[in-house]
Amino acid sequence: MFPQLSRGYDRAITVFSPDGRLLQVEYALAATKRATLAVGIKSKEGVALIAVKKHMSPLAEPPAKIHRIDKHIGAIAAGLVGDGLVLIDRSRVESQYNKLIYGEPITVKSLARKIALFKQQYTQYAGLRPFGVMMIFGGVDERPELYITHPGGAFYSYEAYAAGMNSDKVNDILREEYDPNSPLEKAMILALKAITKAQEEKLTPDLLEIAVITAEDREFRFLSKDEIKALLEKTPSEEEGTESEKSADEKEGSS
Repeated sequence: MFPQLSRGYDRAITVFSPDGRLLQVEYALAATKRATLAVGIKSKEGVALIAVKKHMSPLAEPPAKIHRIDKHIGAIAAGLVGDGLVLIDRSRVESQYNKLIYGEPITVKSLARKIALFKQQYTQYAGLRPFGVMMIFGGVDERPELYITHPGGAFYSYEAYAAGMNSDKVNDILREEYDPNSPLEKAMILALKAITKAQEEKLTPDLLEIAVITAEDREFRFLSKDEIKALLEKTPSEEEGTESEKSADEKEGSS
């Protein structure tokens, strides 16, 4: 009815559109969809963070996607690399503040909340813009925890979550097949299976970063290329899935 009213509301972060949207926040969310895939998944045994590396010049080393925040917490910054580095540094500072002030490690939920509030400040003041990053925090407190922070300043607890290109397809698979009682290795294989179906190219250890924090030792560590290779060998390929579906259909037809 009044098409001119929808124009210009994306020029400042402090201005709501007539239907109550902050368009700059939505643009920031769209920026996260351009990043390579990142997945966080937890089980009763711990948490795994999985990231697909970005293809760059053969002369360049791809930047790290997964970062150690504290002994028991890791994070993936899915989105603009520069924005992600700012939030990773902020996360580490918040973790150290907590130790100095309270004398104990920060919890995953508390860290996610602090980073979410920090991101929310960038939606209130003119001259700023939202961070174009979805932060995935995984760690172990009393039990395994996985939290996501939104560019608008919200944060949510998840059992499994994917961000980046083709993340909708990955999240659909995780929703259908995720089992909270599965061991950590099986959860990682499910995540890799979902990524394989969403990716256009075959996954290799050189294309992946994987870090785990187990409930047993509560220590962040990266998996070696040999460990990643072993997981990929256990991950069913799309062709194998198609063949098993065909055989199941043939059995139903014969019965």
